[in-house]
Amino acid sequence: MGRPCKPFALSPADRKSLQTLLSGGVQQVRVVLRALALQQLDAGQSSPQVGQNVGFAASAIRTISARYNDGGLERALYEKQRPGHAELLAPAEKQRITAMVCSQPPAGQARWTVRLVVAEAVKRKLVPRVGRETIRVLLESHDLKPWREKNVVRGGPG
Repeated sequence: MGRPCKPFALSPADRKSLQTLLSGGVQQVRVVLRALALQQLDAGQSSPQVGQNVGFAASAIRTISARYNDGGLERALYEKQRPGHAELLAPAEKQRITAMVCSQPPAGQARWTVRLVVAEAVKRKLVPRVGRETIRVLLESHDLKPWREKNVVRGGPG
Protein backbone atom coordinates (compact mmCIF):
# COMPACT_ATOMS: atom_id res chain seq x y z
CA MET A 1 0.00 0.00 0.00
CA GLY A 2 1.41 3.37 -1.03
CA ARG A 3 1.37 6.56 0.91
CA PRO A 4 -1.74 8.70 0.67
CA CYS A 5 -1.90 11.38 -2.01
CA LYS A 6 -1.09 14.94 -1.10
CA PRO A 7 -4.01 17.20 -1.91
CA PHE A 8 -3.45 19.04 -5.18
CA ALA A 9 -5.64 21.66 -6.76
CA LEU A 10 -5.13 24.04 -9.65
CA SER A 11 -6.48 27.56 -9.43
CA PRO A 12 -9.34 28.31 -11.86
CA ALA A 13 -7.11 30.66 -13.86
CA ASP A 14 -4.37 28.01 -14.14
CA ARG A 15 -6.96 25.40 -15.11
CA LYS A 16 -8.11 27.65 -17.94
CA SER A 17 -4.51 28.38 -18.98
CA LEU A 18 -3.76 24.65 -19.17
CA GLN A 19 -6.84 24.05 -21.29
CA THR A 20 -5.80 26.86 -23.64
CA LEU A 21 -2.25 25.51 -23.84
CA LEU A 22 -3.39 21.98 -24.61
CA SER A 23 -5.95 23.02 -27.22
CA GLY A 24 -3.61 25.55 -28.82
CA GLY A 25 -0.85 25.21 -31.37
CA VAL A 26 2.53 23.55 -31.34
CA GLN A 27 4.25 23.12 -27.97
CA GLN A 28 7.24 21.17 -26.73
CA VAL A 29 6.40 17.58 -25.86
CA ARG A 30 7.74 18.04 -22.32
CA VAL A 31 5.46 20.99 -21.72
CA VAL A 32 2.40 19.14 -23.01
CA LEU A 33 3.14 16.08 -20.87
CA ARG A 34 3.64 18.24 -17.78
CA ALA A 35 0.35 20.02 -18.50
CA LEU A 36 -1.45 16.69 -18.86
CA ALA A 37 0.11 15.52 -15.59
CA LEU A 38 -1.11 18.65 -13.80
CA GLN A 39 -4.62 18.18 -15.18
CA GLN A 40 -4.71 14.57 -14.04
CA LEU A 41 -3.40 15.47 -10.60
CA ASP A 42 -6.11 18.13 -10.38
CA ALA A 43 -8.68 15.47 -11.28
CA GLY A 44 -7.64 13.53 -8.16
CA GLN A 45 -5.39 10.82 -9.57
CA SER A 46 -2.34 9.70 -7.61
CA SER A 47 1.23 10.31 -8.73
CA PRO A 48 1.86 6.67 -9.75
CA GLN A 49 -1.35 6.62 -11.79
CA VAL A 50 -0.49 9.87 -13.54
CA GLY A 51 3.05 8.61 -14.10
CA GLN A 52 1.75 5.52 -15.87
CA ASN A 53 -0.66 7.57 -17.99
CA VAL A 54 1.90 10.15 -19.03
CA GLY A 55 5.01 7.98 -19.13
CA PHE A 56 6.88 9.66 -16.29
CA ALA A 57 8.13 8.19 -13.03
CA ALA A 58 5.99 8.90 -9.98
CA SER A 59 8.86 10.92 -8.50
CA ALA A 60 8.86 13.15 -11.60
CA ILE A 61 5.13 13.75 -11.17
CA ARG A 62 5.67 14.67 -7.53
CA THR A 63 8.42 17.07 -8.62
CA ILE A 64 6.07 18.75 -11.13
CA SER A 65 3.45 19.06 -8.40
CA ALA A 66 5.96 20.56 -5.95
CA ARG A 67 7.18 23.02 -8.59
CA TYR A 68 3.59 24.13 -9.18
CA ASN A 69 3.03 24.62 -5.44
CA ASP A 70 6.31 26.54 -5.07
CA GLY A 71 6.36 28.69 -8.17
CA GLY A 72 3.07 28.46 -10.02
CA LEU A 73 2.14 27.22 -13.46
CA GLU A 74 5.12 28.66 -15.36
CA ARG A 75 7.57 27.03 -12.97
CA ALA A 76 5.81 23.67 -13.26
CA LEU A 77 5.63 23.63 -17.05
CA TYR A 78 8.90 25.20 -18.14
CA GLU A 79 12.52 24.63 -17.15
CA LYS A 80 14.80 27.40 -15.96
CA GLN A 81 17.24 28.83 -18.47
CA ARG A 82 20.57 27.06 -18.17
CA PRO A 83 23.67 29.22 -18.07
CA GLY A 84 25.66 27.41 -20.77
CA HIS A 85 29.36 27.91 -21.22
CA ALA A 86 31.12 31.25 -21.20
CA GLU A 87 32.31 32.82 -24.43
CA LEU A 88 35.89 31.82 -25.18
CA LEU A 89 36.73 35.04 -27.00
CA ALA A 90 35.66 38.56 -26.12
CA PRO A 91 34.08 40.60 -28.93
CA ALA A 92 37.19 42.79 -29.19
CA GLU A 93 39.40 39.70 -29.57
CA LYS A 94 37.11 38.34 -32.27
CA GLN A 95 37.35 41.63 -34.17
CA ARG A 96 41.13 41.73 -33.97
CA ILE A 97 41.48 38.14 -35.18
CA THR A 98 39.03 38.74 -38.03
CA ALA A 99 40.93 41.88 -39.07
CA MET A 100 44.20 39.96 -38.95
CA VAL A 101 42.80 37.25 -41.23
CA CYS A 102 41.58 39.87 -43.71
CA SER A 103 45.10 41.30 -43.97
CA GLN A 104 48.10 39.83 -45.78
CA PRO A 105 49.47 36.56 -44.38
CA PRO A 106 52.92 36.64 -42.76
CA ALA A 107 55.98 36.76 -44.97
CA GLY A 108 56.75 33.38 -46.47
CA GLN A 109 53.12 32.22 -46.35
CA ALA A 110 50.87 32.14 -49.39
CA ARG A 111 47.61 32.21 -47.44
CA TRP A 112 46.13 31.93 -43.97
CA THR A 113 45.40 28.52 -42.51
CA VAL A 114 43.56 27.86 -39.28
CA ARG A 115 46.79 26.70 -37.63
CA LEU A 116 48.59 29.80 -38.86
CA VAL A 117 45.81 32.04 -37.53
CA VAL A 118 46.10 30.37 -34.11
CA ALA A 119 49.89 30.75 -34.04
CA GLU A 120 49.82 34.38 -35.19
CA ALA A 121 47.02 35.38 -32.80
CA VAL A 122 49.08 34.14 -29.86
CA LYS A 123 52.35 35.51 -31.28
CA ARG A 124 50.82 38.98 -31.79
CA LYS A 125 49.31 38.76 -28.30
CA LEU A 126 45.74 39.21 -29.53
CA VAL A 127 44.73 36.40 -27.18
CA PRO A 128 46.67 34.56 -24.46
CA ARG A 129 45.79 31.17 -25.94
CA VAL A 130 43.20 29.87 -28.35
CA GLY A 131 42.29 26.55 -29.93
CA ARG A 132 42.02 25.68 -33.59
CA GLU A 133 38.34 24.81 -33.30
CA THR A 134 37.54 28.19 -31.73
CA ILE A 135 39.24 29.94 -34.64
CA ARG A 136 37.54 27.68 -37.18
CA VAL A 137 34.11 28.45 -35.73
CA LEU A 138 34.90 32.19 -35.61
CA LEU A 139 35.97 32.23 -39.25
CA GLU A 140 32.99 30.13 -40.28
CA SER A 141 30.59 32.48 -38.50
CA HIS A 142 31.96 35.35 -40.61
CA ASP A 143 31.93 33.19 -43.74
CA LEU A 144 35.68 33.68 -44.11
CA LYS A 145 37.74 31.06 -45.87
CA PRO A 146 41.24 32.53 -45.95
CA TRP A 147 42.74 29.33 -47.33
CA ARG A 148 40.75 30.12 -50.48
CA GLU A 149 42.48 33.18 -51.84
CA LYS A 150 39.49 34.48 -53.82
CA ASN A 151 37.17 34.73 -50.77
CA VAL A 152 39.32 37.10 -48.71
CA VAL A 153 38.87 40.82 -49.14
CA ARG A 154 42.19 42.58 -49.31
CA GLY A 155 43.08 46.10 -50.16
CA GLY A 156 45.85 46.11 -52.68
CA PRO A 157 47.60 48.43 -55.03
CA GLY A 158 45.42 49.73 -57.73
